[in-house]
Amino acid sequence: MGTTIEWYDFFVYGLAAALVFGELFFPKFDPVVGTLSAFATFAVGFVARPLGGIVFSHFGDRHGRKSALVGSLLLMGTATVLVGLLPSYDTIGVAAPVVLVLLRFCQGFAVGGEWGGAVLMAVEHSDPRRRGLAGSFPQMGVPAGLILASAAFIALAPLNDAQFAAWGWRIPFLASGVLVVAGLMIRLTVAESPEFEKLRDTGGQVQNPVLSALRNNPKNILLAAAMRQETTVFYVVVTFAVSYGTEQVGVTRGVMLNGTLIAALVALVTLPLIGALSDRFGRRTLFRLGAAAAVVFAFPFFALLDTGRPALIYLALILGLAVVHALMYAPEAAFFSELFGAEVRYSGASLGYQLGSVVGGLAPLVGASLLLAGGGSPIYVILYVAALQVITFIGATLAPDTRRTLSAGPSEVQPTITDKTGPAFT
Repeated sequence: MGTTIEWYDFFVYGLAAALVFGELFFPKFDPVVGTLSAFATFAVGFVARPLGGIVFSHFGDRHGRKSALVGSLLLMGTATVLVGLLPSYDTIGVAAPVVLVLLRFCQGFAVGGEWGGAVLMAVEHSDPRRRGLAGSFPQMGVPAGLILASAAFIALAPLNDAQFAAWGWRIPFLASGVLVVAGLMIRLTVAESPEFEKLRDTGGQVQNPVLSALRNNPKNILLAAAMRQETTVFYVVVTFAVSYGTEQVGVTRGVMLNGTLIAALVALVTLPLIGALSDRFGRRTLFRLGAAAAVVFAFPFFALLDTGRPALIYLALILGLAVVHALMYAPEAAFFSELFGAEVRYSGASLGYQLGSVVGGLAPLVGASLLLAGGGSPIYVILYVAALQVITFIGATLAPDTRRTLSAGPSEVQPTITDKTGPAFT
């Protein structure tokens, strides 16, 4: 639930950037460059994510997963509400885009600490034989947050363009304040991770977990960052495609938002299913399958979008989000968590995840630039997505399959904590 709220905040910004931020905060540019500038502010959040990951993961490994999660939610909610209150360029001039960038940085900083804490709370509380399934539940917060964000903008569809630009877009941001209160009530009642409690009881925390993870687990951090290029598929499907469909193909905003909403609903079903399959067949097997599919998927994806037919657009979005991306994203939480020992698990998993997210999060900005370079043709965008998914496949191929060993690997094993219900979980 808490992850859903944080990702709602993150996606509301992405959808607004695709739909309205260009004209409100960058009006001196032509429409294409304005959209490009809006996506640049979207990308700032991804630059901030590794920094947030470092700070929050330090506290998560030193003082507990729960406290880090509460802090990340408070920061995210405050930044999102302030975006909803921010005057436009016409009102305060250049200060508007400057403050917008700062608030986006705060959002990225917050979500940088969110993922590691959320997945560790799920994975470390779970049956060792069901960590793939358990880890898929916080991953479900991403499509659930996307559903809430899309539904919020769909509800504003009756507004004309002038009303939407004047005040309608602010409503989803301001609504975040209510959601954050609900999220805090949930997070404050959640028990601390039993793995961290065992670590604290035995005095097993390290003084500087981030540096320890970098010193002892550099290979696994780099492999996680390589595998994290799957996020390029996600942001091309849910953010860049909205702008592409409305501006290049000429379909309505409602069609693209409806398609995103449907795809996210289907992903809520496929993510736990694939997570459970990773417990049976291995994290690496499913991850590689998804990466291989992603290498070739961009070609039919844009072909389906270019038809302009809603049914085919919906099919493209469903396949992209709920099948191709889900094959990689569902097992990712357990996969990354099992690469690191408990005393540096928050730091190691967060570093790999967030460092890799920087490249993938640039997808809307890079996609808009490549589309401009291609004169409106998506061919450069297609090649860009395919190239990054080759990196994802290589990373997954070189990573150990942690399903059976539940360890960090022979040369990188951290001190073992015995789980009385199953194999040792290092």
